[in-house]
Amino acid sequence: MDKVREEAVKCLYKIEKENAYSNIILDKTIKNNQKKFNNRDIGLITELVYGVTNWKLTIDEIIKKHSKIKLKKISPWIMNILRTGIYQIIFLDKIPKSAAVNESVNLAKKYGHKGSSSFVNAILRKVDKQDLKELYNIEDNIQKISKTTSMPEWIVKELLKEKTLDEVNEICKNSNLKPNLTIRVNTLKINEQELEEKLKQNEIQFNKTEIKNFLTIKNVKQIEKIDLFKGGLFTVQDLSAGLVANVLSPKENETVLDCCSAPGGKTTHLAEMMQNKGYIEAWDIHEHRVNLVNQNAKRLGIKNIKTKIKDATQFDKNLIEKYDKLLLDVPCLGLGVIKHKPDIKWQRKYEDIQKISEIQYKILEICSQYLKKGGELVYSTCSILKEENQDIIEKFLKQNQEFQYGNYKEIPNYEQIKKFIIKDQYLSINVSKEYDGFFICKLKRKI
Repeated sequence: MDKVREEAVKCLYKIEKENAYSNIILDKTIKNNQKKFNNRDIGLITELVYGVTNWKLTIDEIIKKHSKIKLKKISPWIMNILRTGIYQIIFLDKIPKSAAVNESVNLAKKYGHKGSSSFVNAILRKVDKQDLKELYNIEDNIQKISKTTSMPEWIVKELLKEKTLDEVNEICKNSNLKPNLTIRVNTLKINEQELEEKLKQNEIQFNKTEIKNFLTIKNVKQIEKIDLFKGGLFTVQDLSAGLVANVLSPKENETVLDCCSAPGGKTTHLAEMMQNKGYIEAWDIHEHRVNLVNQNAKRLGIKNIKTKIKDATQFDKNLIEKYDKLLLDVPCLGLGVIKHKPDIKWQRKYEDIQKISEIQYKILEICSQYLKKGGELVYSTCSILKEENQDIIEKFLKQNQEFQYGNYKEIPNYEQIKKFIIKDQYLSINVSKEYDGFFICKLKRKI
């Protein structure tokens, strides 16, 4: 029996049973099997786990088509064996259908009852790429987008509240793309050209991006183990996340508060822009996440960050009008980063919108009081729902007349990012090949 496919199925079973994140289960599996599997094996396990997790809704539609048994009555083990087999047949051209079927049948013999292997064999032999094409014939547009892009219907409906059908379809399709690995040059230690030379010396392929000091790299696995990373010459950060610090554009010797800072990607970017001068206070409510900020800062050679375990939803009267700039990268549903975390699609629910938006507004309402008159704050999320973004800002400005939209023309990289700016009010970044979905809004407190 193929141990690689078996390990992938075991991961998928744990993810479902424990309601766990695929990256955490996968990391543990790889760590525990480093001596057993080579890089090619690990690559296939990773492909199967992320692929099945991402395409689960679509794959289950195909199982429904061919199965006389309702999905709820199929055991979790057999369901995940079927999903893994179908993913290989539909989405992986390099794996022969016969291999996908035979290995799935062998797994069904081990993890099912007497009839399970015949059941799996019967279904997988019927499956082919035409099954996916047929889903595009669905007449209802919401169902069609949902089933062809493996996106829950409630998310499609929410996106359609403010976007066109074509835009929503494109966002959902792009959420299935494999994300680029993007790095940010640590300008405290090296400049972009010097890092490019070092990448060439290490035979690491890279491409420039439209944003200064950001590069995409291609042929690197376990990036945290390479010397350039360990030496703090760069950090991993998506382009959209990288724009947040650019929009806030802190200056040397300013006092900055990052209210929801962990794991520290944006915090350390602020510090680099400030040339390690001034003062950044970085909060998170969990000690282990605060430790991540400290670890990142240490690796990058940053010394102007002071971390605190602190809850941004609890008002602190001692901080009123204390800071020049504020970053509020608030907790969100994360629907803009599904490319990186496909589990989000299945773990988030429609009911979560109201809960999270209440927390988001509370953080903005409370922490905005810590900003000096004339100071600026940035409110950002890696989500793409209006309720978490524009609605929060509009409500806040109605109730807080001393705030107004900030000036985006003053920020670094304005020419590169002006395409994302809507009505001079905020940046709305849809999910694309290069970018995660993000919302970024700069507000200024009047003098």
